[in-house]
Amino acid sequence: MSGVFAYESSKVDWCEDNYRHSEHVVEYFNTVSNLIFFIISPIMLYLLHPYARERNLAVHLVWLMMIFVGLFSLYFHMTLSFMGQMLDELSILWVLAVGYALWFPRKLFPSFIKDRRIFSRMVLIITVITTVSSFVKPTANAYVLNIFGLQLLYVLWTEMKRCTNQKAVRLAKRMAALWVLAIACWISDRFGCGFWQKLNFCYLHGIWHLLIVMAVAYGTTLIAYLDANYEIPYSFPRIQYWPCDKWEMGLPHIVLEGNTKLRKGC
Repeated sequence: MSGVFAYESSKVDWCEDNYRHSEHVVEYFNTVSNLIFFIISPIMLYLLHPYARERNLAVHLVWLMMIFVGLFSLYFHMTLSFMGQMLDELSILWVLAVGYALWFPRKLFPSFIKDRRIFSRMVLIITVITTVSSFVKPTANAYVLNIFGLQLLYVLWTEMKRCTNQKAVRLAKRMAALWVLAIACWISDRFGCGFWQKLNFCYLHGIWHLLIVMAVAYGTTLIAYLDANYEIPYSFPRIQYWPCDKWEMGLPHIVLEGNTKLRKGC
């Protein structure tokens, strides 16, 4: 059992040179880059709180779990242990599951599902089964996670086709650009390592960490905006950027301009 915690017990090894900067940290930059999770997650928890308070406090689970994604990813790249790999990948799986349970459009539910509570239970069962099966062939886990992510992006794209808010459209384009850049870094590091080693630039996976956190921040805000328009339209949601809304720079979040107290009292 102790072997799964051992350094370099995972079959996954990214392009960055091992032990280059520390004898205790296998992939130094890939490890340090995870600090972005601990910076962005608390800020997003704070920025999305008005929406979560009105819609569902379970929304906070997404960014609370993103902190664990950063923690487990840091542990994985520090040790390249099998346990670190599994914790890293499974934490991402559960973030996706929470996203599905909270935000998957009701109109796209299977016909035999009548409400979100039943849908959430179905997502839970599928996630538990996927969690157990992930130990069968761990090297395939990352590709399965990317497929789940792609499916969620497809649903978001279909929803955006009906959106006329230009600020939301620009947010969607930025989110898509960040996601494409992040995936390009992930793929290049995984399959083009020899090329990047010749250039002495083996840090693309660390850059993936930075880009994917920002892509998730943009994506969750966009999904929250669409969800608020559909589920709590009386709140009149508006997209805003922190710290500079004028130039649409920084972290996006939702501002509720409607009289929610009046709605609750009716």
